[in-house]
Amino acid sequence: MRTPFLVPRIDAGDGMVLRPWGLDDLPLVREAAEDAYIPLVTTVPSPYTHAEGVAFVARQEDRALSRTGYPFVMAEAAGDRGLGAIGLWPDAADAARASVGYWVAGSARGKGVATVGLRAITSWALRDLALARVELYVEPWNTASRKTAVQAGFTYEGHLRSRQSVGGERRDMLVYSRITEDLADAEA
Repeated sequence: MRTPFLVPRIDAGDGMVLRPWGLDDLPLVREAAEDAYIPLVTTVPSPYTHAEGVAFVARQEDRALSRTGYPFVMAEAAGDRGLGAIGLWPDAADAARASVGYWVAGSARGKGVATVGLRAITSWALRDLALARVELYVEPWNTASRKTAVQAGFTYEGHLRSRQSVGGERRDMLVYSRITEDLADAEA
């Protein structure tokens, strides 16, 4: 049996940490379930029930156990309140590449949470996991996520037509990336 992925606690800076999911995060899942977009692009249950919330947290734990991803909660360092989710998803065909995805609860938006989380998980992946490339896919209309990508050090690479199914509909995606050399440049 292969060793499960270890989802560590990462000091993200700016008063934030990335940490594993737990049942104390059910209020975060409930808030995300009330968002019109988050359940459409994730496995957050909508409508929310306690049982579905527990199942969502269990799925996050299963992703690390099955080695399909590193799911984190973006949380306040003081108090540990969950603000959003971020995950790193290794590419099964290329061990040196992964994609990243995130969402921020409505009550935490506009405070730089996604930028801090994205910068932290990507630096960890490139440095500690020795990945060569981390990719981020963003819908063209999502101006906030496009700005977040650039602020977190990602480089825009192109427009992929009909890249992904969202809510049963094919959608275009913009692709951004950070590579090992970007990390070295940022630390210089």
